[in-house]
Amino acid sequence: MYIGIPKESRPFEYRVGLSPAGVEILSQNGHQIFVEHGAGVTAGFSDEDYEKAGARLVYSTEEAFGRADLLLKVARPIQEELNWLRPGTMLAGFLHLASTQQDKIDILLEKKITSIAYEQIKAADGSLPVLRPFSQIGGVMAAQIAARLLQNNWGGKGILMGGAPGVPPAEIVILGAGVVGTSATQMCLGMGAHVTVIDHNLGALQKIWDRFPNIVTKMSTKRNLERSVMYADVVIGAVLSPGQRTPILLTRELVRSMKPRSVIMDISIDEGGCVETSRPTTHEHPIFIEEGILHYCVPNIPGAVARTATHAFVNSALPYISEIAALGPDAVLNDPSIEPAINTHDGKLHNLVRLNAQEL
Repeated sequence: MYIGIPKESRPFEYRVGLSPAGVEILSQNGHQIFVEHGAGVTAGFSDEDYEKAGARLVYSTEEAFGRADLLLKVARPIQEELNWLRPGTMLAGFLHLASTQQDKIDILLEKKITSIAYEQIKAADGSLPVLRPFSQIGGVMAAQIAARLLQNNWGGKGILMGGAPGVPPAEIVILGAGVVGTSATQMCLGMGAHVTVIDHNLGALQKIWDRFPNIVTKMSTKRNLERSVMYADVVIGAVLSPGQRTPILLTRELVRSMKPRSVIMDISIDEGGCVETSRPTTHEHPIFIEEGILHYCVPNIPGAVARTATHAFVNSALPYISEIAALGPDAVLNDPSIEPAINTHDGKLHNLVRLNAQEL
């Protein structure tokens, strides 16, 4: 199969769809890999690295798209890239199609693209193995970014995460006890903060409490959300509904009830966000103030540590990428791990619920 790896076109996306190590393995399996010139530079991979691994270089994104039977990307294609897709080809990436505009979905349907969302690939135990490393990185980075946003020079309240002798630590409220929430909890605790985790799943709360018995856990109810955000210095939204838009947990009214200059980090923004006042930001301009609260809503947080993120992603994704390349667009429907990740196929929606979508 011809596999294309274009340079990522979205602003501040430094990751790449496959590392040279991944290219070498796919090449050994008989696939021809076309890598766009400079695609891996920001992640620390040179063109020479890719050529030594068996790839052929191409010199435009359009050519990488045009040659490929299977496109391997990190972020969802922009409008111009969608136009370059050849009908009947396959597209794999962190697509988050539940939160994109309908006209982009329409192009995938019209061209009968088999689109595979890495974030929905599901293992036998129900976990999301390809999404997991990015979720872990996002959770770790959420803690270190939150510590910076609490500083006065970033507009925060001037609070040190771990406090000081005689001074209490920051109050961190994390919405979601999944992979992002667990990683954020671990890092915030390590920095000395006081952490409250809220989730609707009692089993998830039991699991995170067993691991970190010095945190506070609460069921996700309206009353608990109201009380928690009122004392929070930082609220980290780490909610995920695979294949669907993230539900709104914090209304504008609840945001308004928070203490001035508190911080909201909506890590769920790539699926639409779990806070009513959230809107996507970038690494260049990561924050905005709404209702007197600092909002950090960068969709591609792991993109800022592109080398670590790409290596971690390839480690988890390569077995599935190999399977996708071997099976082709029709046979992937029979793979129990990949089938849940297929969003469009043969001109029809597949495993995709679109509610209140917004442009990302």
